[in-house]
Amino acid sequence: MLDHEKQIHDHEKTIAQLKEQNKVNGIWTDEEIVKLEKKLETLKNQVYSQLTPWERVAICRHPNRPRSVDYIKNICESFTEIFGDRLFRDDQAIVAGLGVIGGQKFVIIAQEKGCDTESRLYRNFGMPHPEGYRKALRVMKLAEKFNLPVLSFLDTPGAYPGLTAEERGQGSAIATNLLEMANLKTPIIVVLIGEGCSGGALGMGVGDIVGMLEHAYYSVISPEGCASILWRDAAKNEEAAEALKMQAENLLEAEVIDTIIEEPQGGAHHAPQEVYEGVKKFVTKEAKRLLKIPEDELLEKRYQKFRKLGAFELAVGDN
Repeated sequence: MLDHEKQIHDHEKTIAQLKEQNKVNGIWTDEEIVKLEKKLETLKNQVYSQLTPWERVAICRHPNRPRSVDYIKNICESFTEIFGDRLFRDDQAIVAGLGVIGGQKFVIIAQEKGCDTESRLYRNFGMPHPEGYRKALRVMKLAEKFNLPVLSFLDTPGAYPGLTAEERGQGSAIATNLLEMANLKTPIIVVLIGEGCSGGALGMGVGDIVGMLEHAYYSVISPEGCASILWRDAAKNEEAAEALKMQAENLLEAEVIDTIIEEPQGGAHHAPQEVYEGVKKFVTKEAKRLLKIPEDELLEKRYQKFRKLGAFELAVGDN
């Protein structure tokens, strides 16, 4: 339960208790129960329509929010995982393989955080090492070879910043992926399902079409990191979340992403199946469209898409 949902939770608990009491002595009428349920619905609409950027970050980080493996399991008719980068080892923070979605074959690369303490440790909390980016690139090259579209799921607090990762060329691995994805001769579909922080996300985020879940966020840095740098106070994370303009509607306006995939009221964890269906519909539709575009045109459009990012306007004063 998130902080902004406490009042909703209390109302739901009260209604549930009243319904249980009615089974014994029937004190409350059906009309009264209906009135309470309508009041609860009104409260939900009020709370979820007035979410702050920081509250949406909390939704994005909810422990029950669907992870990449959940999407793969629920939207793929079949999936065969591929392991290792053929240089060092397999990075469990990246899941990669061959899948079939709606009858169309895909190469899938995904950043995976894990869902409990054990799996989060196993997945390194979704923070990829250099070998993770190299594994992703290896399977993307397979996609190019066999003319298969690439589907990339982004959900990471950032690339692993440890000394061992730097020793093995973390920056070089991410930079290489940026270059190679920009020139990959097959369609790339990117779906941002959770956190998308810095180069850790962008290293797998260069695509022909970028879709983003409603309560995901995409930023050069986390709100806490931003607050620590700008104000030297991590407690100012709410101000940072507002200033970063990292929510889906901000990024759509800036043309950083191409479309927003709606989530059920309160976030994807409230009705995961609805989100799986929305993502599957988006992926299959875009794959059909992109596969019809000639290779040269596809690469040029991808280049222009990312070339124009960062445009700004200067206001000219009277002077």
